[in-house]
Order: sequence, then C-alpha cells, then structure tokens
Amino acid sequence: MRGFFRLFLLLLALFSGRGQGQDLWLRVLLREAPLGQEVVLRLPEGKVRAWATPQGVAVEGRVYPFLDLPAPYFVLGGRVYRGGVRLLARGRKLLVVNLVSLEDYLLGVLPGEMPEGFPLEALKAQAVVARTFAVSRLNPKAPYDLCADERCQVYLGFSAEKERYRAAVAATRGQVLSYGGRAISALYHADSGGMTAGNEEVFGQALPYLRPRPDPYAKGPKSLWRMRVEKARAAKVLRALGFRPAGEDPPRVLERSPSGRVWRVRLLGVELRGLEAGRFLRLLGLPSTLVEFQGFEALGRGLGHGVGLSQWGAKGMAEAGYGHREILGHYFPGTFLSDLLLGGLPGPALALR
Repeated sequence: MRGFFRLFLLLLALFSGRGQGQDLWLRVLLREAPLGQEVVLRLPEGKVRAWATPQGVAVEGRVYPFLDLPAPYFVLGGRVYRGGVRLLARGRKLLVVNLVSLEDYLLGVLPGEMPEGFPLEALKAQAVVARTFAVSRLNPKAPYDLCADERCQVYLGFSAEKERYRAAVAATRGQVLSYGGRAISALYHADSGGMTAGNEEVFGQALPYLRPRPDPYAKGPKSLWRMRVEKARAAKVLRALGFRPAGEDPPRVLERSPSGRVWRVRLLGVELRGLEAGRFLRLLGLPSTLVEFQGFEALGRGLGHGVGLSQWGAKGMAEAGYGHREILGHYFPGTFLSDLLLGGLPGPALALR
C-alpha cells in the first residue's frame, strides 16, 4: 500500500498544473458493470467500492443518483487515468466515466491508435484527427461523450503515455479540422491499400471532405493480403443477415465503388449490393473491401474501412518530408486547421490544400 501511495505522490507532481485554463472536458466511458457487480477504484484518498442497484449507485452504504469523485488521477483495473470519475447507473448497469480534459485524454489515445515509432509529423496529424473526432462527439444530453475502445477511439490512460506522444499533442494543442465553421467527422483507419474511400461508400452519407483519394505512400503489413473464405462461414454470415444461401458458387464481384471497393457481389446463390455488400465482407473478417476473388480465395489491399486518414499513408508521407498540415490537407481536402476556443467553437483557421 505504501508503494501505491508513493506512486500517487509521483503522479501528483507530474499532473500538477495540467488540465487547467481553457481546456474542454470530456466524459469517457471506461467500464460498464452489470447490476450488483462491484467496481473498485483507487483514489489518492483511498479505495472506493461501488455497484449499481435498482435505485442508483451504492457507495459506502449510501445510494446516489450519480456520484462525482473529483481527483487529479485514479486507478481502475490496474490502469492509471488522469482526471476524476463519475459513477452513474443506467439500464441496470454501473457506468464508470472518466472526467478528463481534452488534451490529457489525447495523451492516452495516441498510444492506442498509432505506433510510437511513426514519424513525429504523422503522430501530429493523428493528434489533430483524434482531437477533432473527440470534439465532434461532445453530447451534453448523453451520459458520456466517448467510449474507451474501438467503437470510438482506443483510450489507454496515463499508463500508456510516452514522450513522443506528449510532443505530438503539445505541438498541435487546440488544433482541430473544421468545415463550414464546425468540427468535421474526422475518421481514420490503418491502411487504405492505395486508395481511400468516400464516406458514402462505407457509411452512406456523402461528405465533401471525405472523398476517394490516391494514397501512394500507404505501405504497411496489410497493404497486400490473402485470405481463404470458408463456405460454411460465408453461409452463416448470410443467414445472420437474413438471406438463404442455396448455391455453391464462389464470390464474384459484379460492381465496384468509385474507390475500387466491392459494391455488388454474388456468392452461394445470393447477391448483395451497396453498404450491405461491404458489411457482409467485414463480417466475414476480411481486412478490407478493396478485394478481388479467385474462387474462394480473397486477394486484397489495405486494413480498415478506408475513409479519411490512412495511418500507414500518413507515415509514408511524413517519411517523404510532408508536414502534418500537408498530410491532413491530403486526406481531408477543403477543410481548415482551426484553433479550438473555449466552448469548443473553432477559431481562426488555416485552409488546407
């Protein structure tokens, strides 16, 4: 226990003066615990044990509608997080929500989203995109703004912070991408396979700054891949989507989207089109939908949905001498690099080309 509190004293020195001034504050969901399951938090003052009841949050014999625990840091599940905690019961679950400043949040996001060894300019581009993504998700009406896993952005807290990530966040402090005076839908993925996708190809809505873009610098471990499609697996996925597979024919691409991704495909006597075709291929476990088929063998390029920033492409551009502004301008054409002002409104902007 003494060692634990010595760690807290060290963290207090590291955290002093952070998260102050005009930083925005986020509510990040860290854990959902079912009714009655105990959650243990370690704060500077000691342990807090909490669980959800039908009446609210139970802590130390009392029940609250919700409970805020202000702190400079805390420990949950062996991981240290900056900021305080909000405990609340929703839908027969205990929600553990981190109350953390935007800039401190990013220090725990970059380690989960981009390798430390990537060039600094790529890390800076990732910091701007992650910051923009977070700002665009602010929702005062919801119990939290963001989750801490792949559904939102992977957030690993203080335990994962490294100096290079701190440098990237500090160098871009307050910078967000904007379009029409608002923070954009800042999407990103691992590897475009050489061509990014338009937003409508994956998510159904056309956006002027998320268009198909050549991505010649994307060279990653999944830039080229090969995968066997098992007929039994494909039939199971089709049935889960409401279809009745009845044939033995292998996948055949009938139409492609503007970026070259599968838009219409037929297999096992079933034809799928548009967003449904892409969803089917992702449910099969294919790394991307930029793929062709040789029988039941899939040969593809890239990793992820392909929309927005390509992380391996950003790495290649940085290694070729491009700065983070040029990287962002390539993947989000027509946007502006804006300074975030108090309240989340974009301030003076620099056009990206």
